[in-house]
Amino acid sequence: MASRHRSPCGEAAMMRPQDVMERPLQFRGSALARRLLRWWGWEVDFDGLPGAQGVLAVYPHTSNWDFIVGVLAKWAMGIEVKVWAKASLFKVPVFGPWLAWIGGVPVDRSSPHGLVGDMVRRMQDARDRQEMLWLVVAPEGTRSAGEGWRSGFYQVALASDVPLGLAYLDFGRKRVGVHSFLQLSGDVDADMAEIARRLSPAVGCRPANAAPIRLKK
Repeated sequence: MASRHRSPCGEAAMMRPQDVMERPLQFRGSALARRLLRWWGWEVDFDGLPGAQGVLAVYPHTSNWDFIVGVLAKWAMGIEVKVWAKASLFKVPVFGPWLAWIGGVPVDRSSPHGLVGDMVRRMQDARDRQEMLWLVVAPEGTRSAGEGWRSGFYQVALASDVPLGLAYLDFGRKRVGVHSFLQLSGDVDADMAEIARRLSPAVGCRPANAAPIRLKK
């Protein structure tokens, strides 16, 4: 059930996610990656990060081309990120070590703290040490058509009290980047409605495979 708070008039009011406007952390990025994307017809939309820790939710995820565009965009932006990926991918010769090198983190669902709990602890450790830690998640969890988003990205951002960046891959306009950053309210319905409003215009490589922007039941 959506959480509510009391308004000054005494009536229940829906909480709303708040925009995080400041972008104090700026990055130079790779000129070569930017040239490659421009040559391919793509434009990068990115103007910095609001802090040293956070979560980036990427939408839509509909094809293997997303990974190629996403890696080039990461290099073009110049940001160091961690990416949740299937544990089996890290066992693939050559590709597995390369995936770890670019920031891949194996999804270990057997951890006693759980996948989300482990990442929340890492976020706290990074904050204590004043280290960079941005987690990139494709909440759809699959390139195939699905019923909605997995909630891990939301739980990590909320429990860690870090900004949620709304990243997109728009094959229609050939734009890749970060639309905006939100501080989640904890009101799942209101937060997801705002995320959907901002990210739903993005068109995937295979539009029919894009999942609706809502958490799975």
